[in-house]
Amino acid sequence: MSQPGTIFHAFDRCTDFFTALSPLFDLGVRFWIAQVFFTPGLVKIQSWSITLGLFESEYKVPLLPPAVAALLGTAAELTLPVLIAFGLVTRLSSLALFLFNLVAVYAYGSFLFSAEGAAGLQQHILWGALLAMLVFHGPGRLSLDHRLLHRNR
Repeated sequence: MSQPGTIFHAFDRCTDFFTALSPLFDLGVRFWIAQVFFTPGLVKIQSWSITLGLFESEYKVPLLPPAVAALLGTAAELTLPVLIAFGLVTRLSSLALFLFNLVAVYAYGSFLFSAEGAAGLQQHILWGALLAMLVFHGPGRLSLDHRLLHRNR
């Protein structure tokens, strides 16, 4: 085999290796992003009065009364991550959580755009990018979506 042929063969084997690992990577991303949003949902239901107080004073969710925003936000944090972790209705769940993340950035407003909140803003950007990846690329082969879509083939 010639020098270029050897290089291309090595590159092809490397590509095959990463392709074989991609379902595990997809699963890891889904579990990680699910944990990021599910954990705050658990915290919110542990002390509902504090949660309501935060939505009344800190979080400025547009168009919704604070109690409704708290209920919808908590419900989203407790249900959507579970669907994403299992890979069920993943694209739609990820899109909903992506929009939820945008609302959170808006609701935290000036804090995230301050020097103290810069790290928090970077986290929201990372979460948004991972959620967008799930929306556009799907959950991967290790998901209920994949299992259900390929069941009859």
